[in-house]
Amino acid sequence: MDSHCSPSRLVLIAFFLLCFLAGDSSARRPGFYYTRHRGRCTPQYWSSRREAWPRMVPERSTVEKMFGVMVAKERWRSDLTLAESTARNDEEGNAYGALLKQGIAALLNSYARRSFSYAPWEVKTMLIQAMISEPAARRQAQKFSAANVACD
Repeated sequence: MDSHCSPSRLVLIAFFLLCFLAGDSSARRPGFYYTRHRGRCTPQYWSSRREAWPRMVPERSTVEKMFGVMVAKERWRSDLTLAESTARNDEEGNAYGALLKQGIAALLNSYARRSFSYAPWEVKTMLIQAMISEPAARRQAQKFSAANVACD
């Protein structure tokens, strides 16, 4: 028997070694090509209730109480709570749903995070102003989303 390894055996050994190393490193990162950002300032984080909500923004408070009757009646039901709003999954293709979800997360961050980009009054004003049209709502939702992701 020949004690030398044939090139095909070397390739096979290299392949198994590569698979072993690649399998080891994938345990440290998600297995999906696309993953949502779940930092400490996103709507997903706030809806998980891992951290107490600021006292100024109680979870059981309604959208109507926080942003006004006219805003709430225009697009959402009057008894929709802030906690329910952060857990919604209707933002795909729904500019107003995305605006509400990202806007409430931005409002929570403005009270809970000193380094957040906006003050509470700015968040409320921008959300109300963005209700004018669907493109305005979409743009403002994207701005809130960027600020929420960047606040970590």
